Amino acid sequence: MPLAKKRGARLIMARYIIRRTISAMVTLILVSSLVFILLRKMPIEGYFHNFEKLTPSQINIGLENMGLNSPIHIQLWRFFSNLLKGDLGVSNKYRINFPISKLVAIKMPTSLFFGLMAMGLSLLLGIPLGMAMARSATSQNRIKTIDIAGSAYITLVQSIPKSIYHLFIQIYVTELVNKFTRLPFLYSANNPKTWVLPIISLSLSGIASYAMWTRRYMVDESSKDYTLLARAKGVSPAKISSRHIMRNAIVPLVQVMPSSFVGTFMGSLYVESRYSIPGMGGLLVEAIKRQDNTLVQALVLIYTALSIFAVLAGDIAMAAADPRIVLSKGGTR
Repeated sequence: MPLAKKRGARLIMARYIIRRTISAMVTLILVSSLVFILLRKMPIEGYFHNFEKLTPSQINIGLENMGLNSPIHIQLWRFFSNLLKGDLGVSNKYRINFPISKLVAIKMPTSLFFGLMAMGLSLLLGIPLGMAMARSATSQNRIKTIDIAGSAYITLVQSIPKSIYHLFIQIYVTELVNKFTRLPFLYSANNPKTWVLPIISLSLSGIASYAMWTRRYMVDESSKDYTLLARAKGVSPAKISSRHIMRNAIVPLVQVMPSSFVGTFMGSLYVESRYSIPGMGGLLVEAIKRQDNTLVQALVLIYTALSIFAVLAGDIAMAAADPRIVLSKGGTR
């Protein structure tokens, strides 16, 4: 490619990244503002750890000290100003007057570890399953056993709410597994055996997602001219699948990966509380139970930011992974 064309492509890419980043920031600000305003409509009990013991005068002084008696636009301005400094406020009930930023710093590594491990397992099993399903779907055999079985698994996992099949795993599968493997149920940081069941539980949805998308893209690519030409030349189906079809099918998968990781990370909301894992998921559940408004607000903001920027990262990664993608003024292909 000539140097001028390379520079032009880089300029278009840079503009696209800037435009998408600005769009993501605007979305984050709007969603954060909405969450902030809605939480301000919640009962004020969530801002005091001993609300029932306080007099109306003490409650009013407390609200004044927290700035909650100010007009909503002033509160919102103060909130974003503190946010830029990394100040998420303090917990009012979960850990009284403890900085939320420090609390997140303690809990986040555990959730990231389980999220990354579950994502790795999802990729390790989901993509090969999708490839096997695609080969089964495009084969000449009448009975497409692998494709049927894989499709049944995907349908089952995606149609049933996560809380239901996680509960099923906890009640029935765990007891069955314990009879043969003696895997402990409750999490312990010093016992890797206790990590197995949570990681498997978190990866089930990811395996189904990667298998579904891999199958879809590989089946689409298998009917294109370059695939038909390779078959006409006598290239083996295995080589066509791995060297030709998968190379093109992996590009849209790159876009899905960041969002899939965030989905796995957010899926820990239920899994962590079920297995007593001291991560972000259990923290949000506890914050909601205890009606710790400030902590709930901070955690919802974190999860919202992760979701928005995961979509941004996926779009940028797909555009960077395939040089054939041409970005128009609207930021599309």
